Amino acid sequence: MQIVLLVIAILLIIIVLLQSGKAEPASQIISGGSMDLFNKRKERGSELLISRITFVLGMAFFIISLVMEFI
Repeated sequence: MQIVLLVIAILLIIIVLLQSGKAEPASQIISGGSMDLFNKRKERGSELLISRITFVLGMAFFIISLVMEFI
């Protein structure tokens, strides 16, 4: 069970690093440079797939961690 948790953790790290940055650069946050702060951005294609994989891996990590704690 610990090996599975380790593999999921490594996959989760890799998939999070593959995600594109959606945050504003720090210089624009401090200076208030962007006016489209609450602009709706819809994920499509590979971004949507990566987001869903991240969610599934995160939930699997959480559930397996809880199961290991109580067993």
